[in-house]
Amino acid sequence: MPDGLRASSLRGLYAVTPDEADTARLVALADKVLQGRPALLQYRNKLASATLRREQATALLALCRTAGVPLLINDDLELALAIGVDGVHLGRDDGDPAAARDALGSGRILGVTCYSEFERAARGAAAGADYVAFGAMFASPSKPQAPRAPFDLLTRTRRELGVPVAAIGGITLDNAAQLIEAGADLLAVINDVFAAGDPAARAAAYRPLFGVRAASG
Repeated sequence: MPDGLRASSLRGLYAVTPDEADTARLVALADKVLQGRPALLQYRNKLASATLRREQATALLALCRTAGVPLLINDDLELALAIGVDGVHLGRDDGDPAAARDALGSGRILGVTCYSEFERAARGAAAGADYVAFGAMFASPSKPQAPRAPFDLLTRTRRELGVPVAAIGGITLDNAAQLIEAGADLLAVINDVFAAGDPAARAAAYRPLFGVRAASG
């Protein structure tokens, strides 16, 4: 991915897929979400086997290429490299960010989850992460036991580390603006987009919050 595209992709809605076992249904939902032009799409399925993850990620990659939206893989650097997606997002137990940076090269996106830990964000930025992520910002149905991260982490990280910041956890269209005001560049959203009655319209509705027109074109 060209550096210009990578940089421009790191602001806006960061759509994250739900745990969906039915590949056809997942692809249909993702296609609708991509019509709303999110900045990024992340494939995340904690319940799938390795075989199903590869099948689903490969199908999503084809959609993302058509839509012009970068695709990242959650927690699986090996899969990301194997099928040639645009990047990877790593949690605490998913490998060393510096090693992932070396494996990905300079042209693909590396994100790291930092929970509520500024020091982890600083280490991630030093290792070459393109963005750092904090959360849960609100109560999250995907991770109901996740500890909450304070809003001022977003502000401090933007000020002191100078890297794009993603907010995760319980984000909806109703509470998104306050996170952007606090310093979030990316809003990682699962349920508010994928479970919406009109996923394309809901994804598009996030665009004006970032100063981007909601309408396509």
